[in-house]
Amino acid sequence: MNVLVINCGSSSLKYQLINSESEEVLAKGLCERIGIDGSAITHQPAGGEKKKTEVDMPDHTAAVKLVIEKLTDPSVGVIKSLQEIDAVGHRIVHGGEKFSGSVRITPEVIRAIEECNDLAPLHNPANLIGINSCKEIMPDVPMVGVFDTAFHQTMPKKAYLYGLPYEYYEKYKVRRYGFHGTSHDFVSKRAAEILGKDIQELKIIVCHLGNGASVSAVKNGESVDTSMGLTPLEGLIMGTRSGDMDPAIVTFLSQKLSVSAEEVLDICNKKSGVLGLSNNYSSDFRDLAEAAATGNEKAETALETYAYRVGKYIGAYAAAMNGVDVIVFTAGAGENNAEVRALIGQYIGFLGTNIDPEKNKLRGEEVILSDADAKVTTMVIPTNEELAIARETEKLVK
Repeated sequence: MNVLVINCGSSSLKYQLINSESEEVLAKGLCERIGIDGSAITHQPAGGEKKKTEVDMPDHTAAVKLVIEKLTDPSVGVIKSLQEIDAVGHRIVHGGEKFSGSVRITPEVIRAIEECNDLAPLHNPANLIGINSCKEIMPDVPMVGVFDTAFHQTMPKKAYLYGLPYEYYEKYKVRRYGFHGTSHDFVSKRAAEILGKDIQELKIIVCHLGNGASVSAVKNGESVDTSMGLTPLEGLIMGTRSGDMDPAIVTFLSQKLSVSAEEVLDICNKKSGVLGLSNNYSSDFRDLAEAAATGNEKAETALETYAYRVGKYIGAYAAAMNGVDVIVFTAGAGENNAEVRALIGQYIGFLGTNIDPEKNKLRGEEVILSDADAKVTTMVIPTNEELAIARETEKLVK
């Protein structure tokens, strides 16, 4: 089965065509600046060169048509016709409490996703545009929605409720939802496979450390807590997001800066995190590690503050599960940045992680970092959200 995986943003569309039997990526690419001057598509067939082409894309339907053209092109394509696409899997950011798993997309499902738009106003409308565009081009192809929030729907009330009047939860569904669920699910299962153990018997902490970052506590295969909340702003310090902070800061800065609360939240989302802490040096952890090594004090402070927050969450989730068997690092910084992992390692040694400094130098591959005597196994596992979406899609379509 060939599954086209679509990840749609407000002006972008990422795609991969995956053969679900072999799990081979046949082709992948990115449409960017959709509806904006200078729109372009970057396409790469398996084993081929990545090529960027500027082409007019007035809307997402035009982008989907272009993706199909590239996939079927005699020179750079990997299939002969649209009929060789057996299913489409869509990444959807927010499913609220309506979805605890992936679902076949129906008109009822689309309406339910629309009802979650106010919980993710930047993401869900864009995801829906991608769904509707694909349905217009491929009306007879089955489609599946895979939700970032679904994996965390197993959290108990004590983990997802805020200390607010209960009526706000009942009326407006103000609660913690969590995100990156597809990644946390994939990585925790893969950890159990590598160790040859039943996930039902493991307590796993997954650290998804990309530009957006979150930590989850996975007990017996289910998420019991995670660091992101109602929105992806809560939790860890991230690339440009502040993470946890006193909510009174919003009104305090609103008054001091003479701006609206919405503008303060924009600062918290786009100008904070390690970017803000490094005095706007960079939100990229590679840049910060290089700068810190040459004596940039603010870059060093940003990394240390980030690592400290991750270490605190790991300790908290070990307490939440009354123990931990496995700690996994994944996503951009988690997979590739040895300096960041080493800084975090300073705070979790009390658990008996025994991280080997030589093994920690490896980048972007599956590796067990702990030595043979470690009480807690610490690992690096590259995430693969697209493959996870393809697997979910195949399972539901079949």
